[in-house]
Amino acid sequence: MSGLFCKNKPVKIRGFGGHKKYGVAAKNVKELLTKACKLLQIPLSGAHVCLYEDGTTVTEEFFQTLPGDTELVLLSKGQTWSGVVCDIGQLLNTDRHADSLIEAAKELLTDEKSSKRRKILVDLLQNLDDRSEMESREEDEDWFKGVDTRFKTKSAYMKYNCENRIRGYMKEVDDATKRIQKAKVKAEFVKTSKCLLEMLKAAKYNGCYFDRMEKEPDRLCTKEGWFTCQGSYDQTVCPSLHSINPYSSRESRIIFSTWNLDHRVEKKRTIIPALVDALQNHKSTDVNLNYFYQLLFTCKNLKLVHIVCHKKEAHNLLCERKKIFNNTSNPRKTKQNPRVKKKRLT
Repeated sequence: MSGLFCKNKPVKIRGFGGHKKYGVAAKNVKELLTKACKLLQIPLSGAHVCLYEDGTTVTEEFFQTLPGDTELVLLSKGQTWSGVVCDIGQLLNTDRHADSLIEAAKELLTDEKSSKRRKILVDLLQNLDDRSEMESREEDEDWFKGVDTRFKTKSAYMKYNCENRIRGYMKEVDDATKRIQKAKVKAEFVKTSKCLLEMLKAAKYNGCYFDRMEKEPDRLCTKEGWFTCQGSYDQTVCPSLHSINPYSSRESRIIFSTWNLDHRVEKKRTIIPALVDALQNHKSTDVNLNYFYQLLFTCKNLKLVHIVCHKKEAHNLLCERKKIFNNTSNPRKTKQNPRVKKKRLT
């Protein structure tokens, strides 16, 4: 066993919170600590080393089993390291986008072979090179490449982007008119469609969902512009924790265009057919338009989802029958005199 301690083992070592790695060769942990402490100017008393990846303490025996060039962290007395998550935590706590971090990530990326680590570095660079605090075209011209010149601010364009999606839903409602055979039903459907359009116009096509300048209850993002995936129609949260800030860069803006506002109760398969069916034997005034408006155009039924979380399968969710008609027009709701059991007088 003593023969194992004779050969120098090369390792990569860095200090706590440091990003620069140093190559050190040592026969054992004692020698490693002596060299590393001198190199990083850390007191030898109480110093110890652990794996950069997961924070495992490197003992003398464990050191001999490590492969060459293993990444280690040198800690002084009282310091702890729980793995790469510590580095991520420190980066998230950095208020300023330090140019040195961006350059370090670029340098690492050029030599990185692991696909997983390359993905982490690419995402890190994208988020560090963040220009979300800039709002106008003059401040961030690159963000506006390909965007019509009438848009002078990011928020104005993002609002239009959302409005455009909602307008598309309204067009699908209008297109359903062509498939209705009965003239009477078609006429009532046209009235209904016009009413829904007026409701949408009054709400400015709900463009507020993507506009970070709107108040918090109305927007789907933070005031900085961060959007979080709400998970597929049958989930309460996104298991992958997808998030994006389309205000930060042109690339993020383009990627965000692949995110969907998904109808939990489906628009084409369920909502529009239910609306047509409701008008078969009823007038448009009998139908609860507020309910259908909420299902078609609002976050009562819409979920913002990453394209990966957008399930194309049938959702198998139905409209609530008791909400389809106004209370006075609900055919299922009939007034009945309550039966009161007569009591015999004594």
